[in-house]
Amino acid sequence: METNIFDYSPLLEASLTLARTTRHYQRYTISFPSAHPTRFAENNTVRGEYYQPSQGQNFPLVILVHGMGDRSAEVCKAFARDLVRRGLACFVLYLIVHSKRKPPRGTKGLGDKDWFENYRISVIDVRQVIDWAETRDEIDHDRIGVAGMSFGGFITAMALGSDPRLRSGVIIISGGNLEKIAFCSRTLPKKWGRRHTEEGFRAQQRRYFDYLATVDEQGLANVTPPDENYLVDALTYAHLLRDRPLLLIAARWDEVIPRAATLDFWERAGKPPISWLPGGHATVFLLYPLIMRKLARFFKATLSRKS
Repeated sequence: METNIFDYSPLLEASLTLARTTRHYQRYTISFPSAHPTRFAENNTVRGEYYQPSQGQNFPLVILVHGMGDRSAEVCKAFARDLVRRGLACFVLYLIVHSKRKPPRGTKGLGDKDWFENYRISVIDVRQVIDWAETRDEIDHDRIGVAGMSFGGFITAMALGSDPRLRSGVIIISGGNLEKIAFCSRTLPKKWGRRHTEEGFRAQQRRYFDYLATVDEQGLANVTPPDENYLVDALTYAHLLRDRPLLLIAARWDEVIPRAATLDFWERAGKPPISWLPGGHATVFLLYPLIMRKLARFFKATLSRKS
């Protein structure tokens, strides 16, 4: 089985349109063809917004990756507006789970294979943004970071583990171990349905952790997973982040991502700095100013020319 599922042929036919100019930045809309198209035409144009500081050159770039649906993309745009004022160029990426790219039927009726491709395409999207950034003279190609929340946190982890061009990353209200998230979440099982009995879940977890142990011994590319979906689980890639600058921001009372799934990822990633903030999966963003300060400090430090 192919294990390097995030490989692709680079495409650089980007369309860039100036949308707004302010004292602090220019905002552009951008689109380019997906390097991994699906049967849904709406998926096959990658879309985003690029925020370029008005003054200076050789900017670091932060790629911002939203969660399911549209609301968290608005949070990413708020991050972008604040970070760009601090001299960080930003790219807000619209994933195929956003209304700008979903087919009319949305995600209803999608099967496991479709969701496998959704994860795969989203990581490739991030990598294509890096390709585009490398064509821009105003961006320092050696100082590119990524931040993602919820579903976008899964994508961020897999992109960091798959593309060494990303220098650092922040993962917000996310984790790893998709089966544990589906089985133990206080909200997701109502939508997805429990796929296992308790006994079946424990057996699945033993198989998965046996696979992860083998990956640690032999390397990801040398191990065929017993379940293809292991290749789109952030936990599978967490060990590749142990020596990478990484920050986790978690919600203490997250009703979507179980604490145990966040801790699974944290431990396998080498126990990077983690902030547990008071709040739930959405209400944690009532602490937006605090989260914003953490992002700004982290990327200013890890994307500096000296780091």
